[in-house]
Amino acid sequence: MANKPFEGKIALVTGGTRGIGRAVTLRLAEMGATVIINFFENRTAAEDTMEEVRKRGSDGMLFRANVGNHQQLHKMFDAIEEKYGILHIFISNAALGIPGEIDEVDDKIWDLAMDVNAKAFLYGSQRASKLMREGGSIVTLSSLGAQSYLPGYSSIGVSKAALETLVRYIAVEYSRKNITCNVVSGGMIDTDALKKFPAMYKTLHDETMRKTPMGRLGTPEDVAGVVCFLCTPDAKFVTGQTLIVDGGYSAVC
Repeated sequence: MANKPFEGKIALVTGGTRGIGRAVTLRLAEMGATVIINFFENRTAAEDTMEEVRKRGSDGMLFRANVGNHQQLHKMFDAIEEKYGILHIFISNAALGIPGEIDEVDDKIWDLAMDVNAKAFLYGSQRASKLMREGGSIVTLSSLGAQSYLPGYSSIGVSKAALETLVRYIAVEYSRKNITCNVVSGGMIDTDALKKFPAMYKTLHDETMRKTPMGRLGTPEDVAGVVCFLCTPDAKFVTGQTLIVDGGYSAVC
């Protein structure tokens, strides 16, 4: 593989300034991509991430938008089209949800998870595909909570399951446009976002360390490597798949 396989490519990463999103952004920059970094709340983290992108010899732009607000999502894609006219890589990483058990889920909790985690991916993929005139790669992020029970993760897990199903439909229908679409599902990845779910973190941390064959939690960089691989020419025949990055955790009965 060339040192800069994404040189001349335009990439968008939603939620691209912290945790896994930041790791993906920086890996794309190292591989030569011009990176559009979406953020919503933390401008300081966004500006710091862009500075790190430039240190890696790449460039891009920051765009503040709540991707769960579909007017803001469309404005972001309008800006990308106006400035660059094309897109090659779309990484849908932004995610949000309110922890809670099933009996705590109401319209607000349900709609928040679905709007940010599933609808934003659907509408983002629709817009991205129209800019991928030379073909391209779409990758989104999920978690083991889409397939198995995690404490306090009910509405988020369901939204991630919807996202994984969407990937298969998008992969089939966009294959005619030479666009691949895949999902990377992380196990217990050591990020600040994970600690927002204290019940899940406390319950699963020690169990994960004990049960994971590789004997550690995952890092954002572990996930970023797989995400970026799926955007390379080496993965051009991989589409509609869920790749699990969990150190073997889910392989142990």
